[in-house]
Amino acid sequence: MTVEILLEDSRWEDVGLQALSDHAYCETMSHFGYSSEDWEVSLLACDDTRIATLNADFRDKDKATNVLSWPSEVRGAELDGGTPQAPEGPDPELGDIAISFDTCQREAQGSGKTMPDHVTHLLVHGLLHLLGYDHVRDLDATLMEGIETEILGKMGISDPYRE
Repeated sequence: MTVEILLEDSRWEDVGLQALSDHAYCETMSHFGYSSEDWEVSLLACDDTRIATLNADFRDKDKATNVLSWPSEVRGAELDGGTPQAPEGPDPELGDIAISFDTCQREAQGSGKTMPDHVTHLLVHGLLHLLGYDHVRDLDATLMEGIETEILGKMGISDPYRE
């Protein structure tokens, strides 16, 4: 198993979250030349109430969000726009991701995207965070968005940043 899912909200069952997350994971890891068999990711599939609590506890933001990530190690680049540190063993755990059904559904409907495409985008986004990519600094954001767009394009999903 490449992605282990803890399903807290049964609405995720109708989305095919396991298949979406496995595909996003394999494509993201392959993009960087990593074997998906060598690394593990845990995914919490929850609702807005749960993710709002996590967002408040870990980011001091008292509101729901679409996706949160907790990398197992700090891998971010020192310089804005630099390449993050490559993951190394022997610990195969890349980290944890939480994703909220309510926010994902609302965003997908509001942007005219399908739920599977939007969820796949957010899973790729979360995985990139686990690999050390971020969007706090401008050049880091440009780099991360470009990589997301490239991975999603290979998966047949249009650029989520183009209006």
